[in-house]
Amino acid sequence: MVTTTLHTVEDLPSLLDSVRPWELWRGVLRPMTVTGGPHGSVICRLTAALGPHVYGRGLGELFCEATAFVLERAPDTVLCPDTAFVAKARLPEGGIGPGLLELAPDLSVEVLSPGDRPAEIRAKIAAYLRLGVRAVWVIDPQQRIVQIHAAGEREILLTERDDLEGGEVIPGFRCSVAALFAGLRA
Repeated sequence: MVTTTLHTVEDLPSLLDSVRPWELWRGVLRPMTVTGGPHGSVICRLTAALGPHVYGRGLGELFCEATAFVLERAPDTVLCPDTAFVAKARLPEGGIGPGLLELAPDLSVEVLSPGDRPAEIRAKIAAYLRLGVRAVWVIDPQQRIVQIHAAGEREILLTERDDLEGGEVIPGFRCSVAALFAGLRA
């Protein structure tokens, strides 16, 4: 019989290799893979588009892929979206303090890498929505598409001919999908 030790957020400092990214799925430590150029380019282009809109309007905060969000306790789930947005009204009173954020972002963005398994991505989307994330954007640099997921709504699929809009989560935000892939080889 194989047993798996379930870990908690408090166990993480003694378990982690500071070089390799990680997530904690219902108590099970899962190292993340290192990504390539398309992944990083898309994240930077999206963040560059979101930043002026979010900060210029005082809508909230953006977080990069190294930011861990504690989404669930007992067993603990800690996920690190490639980009995340938290609305101003939901940020901790008095500002962001040290340590991990114990809240679900309003928006989680996942940029696919060639090694990502479809079943794992579907499970991650379901977990985000189940744990309180309002919208999940899945960006696929290889197929040059964006999937939008929201609780209780049908998936929306955008191509390079479309615009990505923030909807109710990031009101007024609009960005060409093609612009996200502009630096990538076709």
